[in-house]
Amino acid sequence: MVRLNVTMSEELYKTLDAISEQDQQTKSEILRKALYLFEVAREGKNEGKRLTLVDEDGKETTEIVGL
Repeated sequence: MVRLNVTMSEELYKTLDAISEQDQQTKSEILRKALYLFEVAREGKNEGKRLTLVDEDGKETTEIVGL
């Protein structure tokens, strides 16, 4: 496994720390999952697809843009 040092704003660190506590996961695991999600979104965008959030009824509620 490779080690990586990351510099981020205090605000992003607080967000990462809160998610880590709430989900009881390490910060490294959260960052790995975030990178994987970004990769999937980028590949989808390159294929002309959109990334959206869907509610329980299957209705699109939010489109994620700017990735």
